[in-house]
Amino acid sequence: FFSSYGLPVIVSRGVNTVGPCQYPEKMVPLFVTNALRDEPLPLYGDGRQVRDWLFVEDHCEALDLLLHEGVPGEVYNVAAENYRYNIQVSEAIVKLLGKPRSLIRHVEDRPGHDRRYSLDWSKIKAMGWAPRHGFDEALAQTVAWYADNEWWWQKARSGAYEDYYQRQYGWRLEAAAHREGEG
Repeated sequence: FFSSYGLPVIVSRGVNTVGPCQYPEKMVPLFVTNALRDEPLPLYGDGRQVRDWLFVEDHCEALDLLLHEGVPGEVYNVAAENYRYNIQVSEAIVKLLGKPRSLIRHVEDRPGHDRRYSLDWSKIKAMGWAPRHGFDEALAQTVAWYADNEWWWQKARSGAYEDYYQRQYGWRLEAAAHREGEG
């Protein structure tokens, strides 16, 4: 739209954002709410997929900077270099909640699941932006918010979400339980 119509758009591409009020289909809120309910955490494959994690407040500050100082027609990557394996994230969640590691269940991976997400964020870094929250702080704040706001996520996990969850994870969790029973 910028090239074709001169619309002053700015594109931002962000890494995995984490924080309060995130819909529970995403890994961190899904795993936190499952752990709070003592339900399995369906970890894809071997859990060695690498993700960069960005706290929602940092992401919002980056977007605000781009809105006020970004150049129309440009693309900006927003990242944090908070790289973690998904298994590390899972283990950190159960540890923060005082839950057993046995809640983590390795399930069949999604077809074409990326092993690593990584973005070059030098352009926004050159504008003076950098995330203020490290991974441990971001995850702790996120876990605490979900623990303190069950009224919010219980509503979000009902109805259509339950149908989605069963389609996405039901058979995978059944297969994982069957494998564990054979071993």
